[in-house]
Amino acid sequence: MKKVIPFLRYRYISFAASILAIVAGFALTWVQGGFNLGLDFQAGARIQVKIDSSVNAPIDVVRSALGALENPQIQTIGNPTNQEYAIKVKQVGESKTFSTEVEGKIRSALGQRFGEGRVQVLQTEYVGPRFSADLATQALFLTLFALLLIMLYAWFRFKLAYALAAIAATIHDPLFMIGFIGATQMEVSTATVAAVLTIIGYSINDTIVVFDRIRENARLMRETPLPLVIDTSITQSLSRTIITSLTTIIAILAVYIFGSGDVQNFAQNVIVGILVGTYSSIFIASPVLLELKNLGEKWRQKRELGKAPVKKESKQEAVPQAKVSTELKKPQEAVELAVAKEPESATGEALKSADSALGTAREGGAASHATSGPAPVATGAKLAFTPKLSREKRKRKKR
Repeated sequence: MKKVIPFLRYRYISFAASILAIVAGFALTWVQGGFNLGLDFQAGARIQVKIDSSVNAPIDVVRSALGALENPQIQTIGNPTNQEYAIKVKQVGESKTFSTEVEGKIRSALGQRFGEGRVQVLQTEYVGPRFSADLATQALFLTLFALLLIMLYAWFRFKLAYALAAIAATIHDPLFMIGFIGATQMEVSTATVAAVLTIIGYSINDTIVVFDRIRENARLMRETPLPLVIDTSITQSLSRTIITSLTTIIAILAVYIFGSGDVQNFAQNVIVGILVGTYSSIFIASPVLLELKNLGEKWRQKRELGKAPVKKESKQEAVPQAKVSTELKKPQEAVELAVAKEPESATGEALKSADSALGTAREGGAASHATSGPAPVATGAKLAFTPKLSREKRKRKKR
């Protein structure tokens, strides 16, 4: 049996590291002035030019030649020796002839620097303000809709806790990627949106594989604590996760090496996303599942305690221990209490208590009670007290 790796032991470290990385990515994006939006998400023109190889035209020289334009974005396409560049200029204000004007300015500036016949315009693209805004809204809606479908699928296949944990990991991955793209100032285009959606799909696939193993092991290991079940499941599926990630990265790496432009950016985003998705399925999704299970168990116990009937403790008044008072009004009461204390024998201490009570009652002026007759007591007690009571009567008669 494989040695179980305690992944959950480091769950709070992984939570802190993920939050720190995401916050740092967005902070660096803000420091650098925001995202590097491509032509798809901002109004402007994109002109692709090629400069003749007979002249030396590196990207720095091209950028200096176009200094008169307002913040042009210049990108090398393919091999730098081909001297093929994509020039993007953001539109400010409303102008129906913006793309034509920008193309003319680029031709003129590069022609003056490298010669009129050595600059060739290969392609011109223009995106208006309304189209770029609609495209950004649609991209956001598409991403949120994909997350909703993923949550519903996970809920249907597993349980709500699994679905919420899967969504937590799935949200973690695009947030990390967006921070990474903004921090590195990579161009945000429709290819970037496609890369983010690809990462979401890959991440949820990896997470579902791990969750499926957790569910199966939970059935087989009913007496095992849940943290150990999760660690065992991750350890068992770790080799599959690593092999799948490596083979996918190798395939995408070829696209990154031999691609250019948006294709290269897409490949780079997917490679980073695969690494992040593999990390999140192990260190984010599974720990979040454990925390949700613990919260659910606490909530269930609290609900059961709330439904359970409250047992009211009967308040029984403490019955004071009977004491033979020295101020009893009836001598018969003294006799009864004495007999009750000593049910088997009315002699000894019981007789002494009765004598004391009778003497006190006589001194207190309770003579009227003496004529009422002896109290109904046990037979043995009655026989024992009769001679003494007779002597008391005789003494009173003599007086």
